Amino acid sequence: MREERATFRRRLRIGVLALGALVSPAQAFAQAKSPTVEDLQRQIDELKAQIRVLTENQRTATASPSAAASSSVAASAAPPGAPSTDHAADTQVARTAPQAPAPAPVSTPTPPVALASANAASPAKPWYEQINVRGYAQLRLNEIVSGDATAPDGRSRLRSPGDGGITDQGNFTFRRIRLVFSGDLSDSVSFYFQPDFAVAVSNQSADERREGFAQLRDAYVDWSPWADRRFRLRFGQSKVPFGWENLQSSSNRLTLDRSDGINSAIPGERDLGVVAYFTPTPVQQIWDRLEDDGQKLFGNYGAFGLGVFNGQGVNRPERNNGLMSVAMATWPFELDGLGDTFDGQVLELGASAMRNRVRPEVRTGGVSDASFRDDRVGVHLILYPQPFGLQAEWNWGRGPEFDPVFGTIRTRGLSGGYVQAIGRVRQSPLGPFMPYLRWQRYRGGWKAIVNAPRLETDEIELGIEFQPIEELELTLAYADMTRREADERRFGRAEGDVIRAQLQWNY
Repeated sequence: MREERATFRRRLRIGVLALGALVSPAQAFAQAKSPTVEDLQRQIDELKAQIRVLTENQRTATASPSAAASSSVAASAAPPGAPSTDHAADTQVARTAPQAPAPAPVSTPTPPVALASANAASPAKPWYEQINVRGYAQLRLNEIVSGDATAPDGRSRLRSPGDGGITDQGNFTFRRIRLVFSGDLSDSVSFYFQPDFAVAVSNQSADERREGFAQLRDAYVDWSPWADRRFRLRFGQSKVPFGWENLQSSSNRLTLDRSDGINSAIPGERDLGVVAYFTPTPVQQIWDRLEDDGQKLFGNYGAFGLGVFNGQGVNRPERNNGLMSVAMATWPFELDGLGDTFDGQVLELGASAMRNRVRPEVRTGGVSDASFRDDRVGVHLILYPQPFGLQAEWNWGRGPEFDPVFGTIRTRGLSGGYVQAIGRVRQSPLGPFMPYLRWQRYRGGWKAIVNAPRLETDEIELGIEFQPIEELELTLAYADMTRREADERRFGRAEGDVIRAQLQWNY
């Protein structure tokens, strides 16, 4: 019996070695012919089946002498030419290594299942896993260093509708704390949501102001029928396409505040409605190049925009069952053909128009019973700094304004805008920086403030923006202001000098 077992083990080892000898040339031949994945998988499956049979036979032989005899007959089918050994050597091997030796290692490719997994396209992620989150915050310090910081009742104080932190008692304020959620719901639909957590609310206790409230700024969805998204329909609360500076993000704007003349058209820059944007491919290519160059663009808006909105203002309900219609066009021109002096320069020209009827808030409560014309046209020009640039906007029209003679709101003429010179230094020990000089002027009403008071603004602002690291922007500015306060109960104009600083961090 012991000899039969030894004979079985010897024949089993011979069979396995012979099988390895057969597999190796087959493998080389298969590689030389560059077999398909299916051929390789079939060979691997056959090898596994043969090894499984031999292993099972060995287990059976160990458990039953009769089964071992049967296994000996099966092992005798080993191919000729296998090396022979004597019984003594075979017995010694069996004692020291009872298990059959493993077949010669064979290099095999990754099974087809793994290949299929690697080559198959990854399944599309659900929309909630494709949300992008970003934002920015602005910490500001204002100081009236001279002038009419205070004034008797009925006289204007040095104040600005664009920055409530300019007062005789203020120091640090949060100008903005924004958080942006955006993403694609599908290949043709995307969304954008932005709240602001630095909103102030007045009249909380004896006219005491509270800060740090959250307010909705943007909430819209875009539908793009074309894959390149040259054309988009935007639904929801978003920026109104009137004025280049109004569309430019506050995180990207060089000056601390928008000019009174342009911003008075759309205070808050937003409204609820539907707008269509279209950007021809040549225009988008120029804007992409400017963005890669680090220029401050006006944002993700089209070269042509046409929209309808409620017209009452941001976060305010509609009051007169009418729609505000707005149109805008802008086009960048490359000036490289004018000579080496203009190499890389881009000049952008455009115009805007709006037609509206609005009901301002009144001091007695609620809104006015009558709707007032609110119609404007505007033009803009931007020569992107390379390293010097120029930016200018102006608009004219008619809008609501409080008339102190009649003690009521009337439709009156308005005009205003700004001219701004810009420089750009790409590298310095303090990082990139951009100095600017802006002059602005405005004469007209401010419809977003109670009783639509008249503003009379003349201001010169000199400033510089540093960006020591990508996440931080520091702006220092000095302004020589002559302003009429935005309060119909105060008359005259205040004068003064204001120094301001702002630290913005992007996240």
